[in-house]
Amino acid sequence: MSTTRPCSPGDRGPESGDGGASAVSARSAAPVDGVTSVDGVSPAGAAPAPVGRQVRRLSLDGESGVVPLARDFARQALYAWGWLPAASADRRAAAEDVLLVVSELVTNACLHAEGPDELRISCDNKVLRIEVSDRGAGQPAPRTPHRAGRPGGHGMFIVQRLCLDWGVVRMPGVAGKTVWAELGAPA
Repeated sequence: MSTTRPCSPGDRGPESGDGGASAVSARSAAPVDGVTSVDGVSPAGAAPAPVGRQVRRLSLDGESGVVPLARDFARQALYAWGWLPAASADRRAAAEDVLLVVSELVTNACLHAEGPDELRISCDNKVLRIEVSDRGAGQPAPRTPHRAGRPGGHGMFIVQRLCLDWGVVRMPGVAGKTVWAELGAPA
């Protein structure tokens, strides 16, 4: 698992100039509290969104209670995309994994990076991608050696274990970073 590769294997890299964020497209026609959604249209200057990719964005800059806010936002996206309500134990576990990874990435931004600026969640038929942008300069990494019996320090270890891949995107000349993680969509 990577902590420096800006995109997953086979990915062509960030599709827009906004710190590694994917182009915006979604199935819903109208914005919903904090959600930017545009049907099949990419923002100015961004590459076209892959067909079938749905994206939701939530601004967290200046918000309080961002971890539960982010989890609720992710849960709403999972309902909108048909991951919830889960028809099987495997689908329920996949949805819970997404919510746990969202919690861990947002918590890490709170603890180590001056707080999160934005949460982006995108999904296609195969992969769900979570991106958390912040203004921090640090480099997230699982603690080594991992000590399961000690409190704290498990966030990136959990992300590494649950995700297909994860990494960090930094834009030259721009403060901060985007930490991304990808999970497989349930069958």
